Amino acid sequence: MNSEPLLPTGRDNRARLPLTLAALGFATLWCLGLLCLRWRLTNNLHYAFLAWNLFLAVVPLGLALWLSRIHQRPLGLVVLLGWLVFFPNAPYVVTDLIHLSPYGRAPLWFDVLLLASFAMAALGMGLASLQLVHEWVEAQFSALIGWTVTILICPLAGFGVYLGRFGRWNSWDVVQRPVALLTDVAIQLTTPQSAARAIAMTLGFAGLLFVTYGIWWAHGRPLGLGQTRKH
Repeated sequence: MNSEPLLPTGRDNRARLPLTLAALGFATLWCLGLLCLRWRLTNNLHYAFLAWNLFLAVVPLGLALWLSRIHQRPLGLVVLLGWLVFFPNAPYVVTDLIHLSPYGRAPLWFDVLLLASFAMAALGMGLASLQLVHEWVEAQFSALIGWTVTILICPLAGFGVYLGRFGRWNSWDVVQRPVALLTDVAIQLTTPQSAARAIAMTLGFAGLLFVTYGIWWAHGRPLGLGQTRKH
């Protein structure tokens, strides 16, 4: 069986993933630095939850990095499923902007900077993980399947963001409370008002992910290392 490298072997492509991770690491330190500064200035931990939400956005990136090293298709599909469960945590941080208040103890512009920084850092982690997943699926199957799966992931993640923000569900509930979760999903989708909101938010975040990933993909090179295309 013949196989061809999925990636060019040039130095720029080998450096792409480490540089991306370094940039995301710097973004994380920037966010945590702003959060600590706000705490020192206001003696208030009102936005401390942002640190936890950013950590949850790191989880799908870690799973995607693991996936990029897996060559066995069955194991990879299991990891991919786990990644899909946690992936909505990345775009979810964007919804934390609803906590912005002009009556906070810090200047409003600072809180805008703080929330926007966390949102962009988390979204960046999500886009990096999505590209790694895209590359793995493409390497294991085909370019068409790779793009098809990537596009389908966007509305699934959008619905996950909706469940997290309005249903207050989290990724762990898929394992810990699956029956309750599915029951609530059925109720949400069969109640007209809830269904309309769910559809609108799902499509909205699907669009956000698709547009931002398109920009990310168009301006970057492959992130995965050592993957080969199956024939």
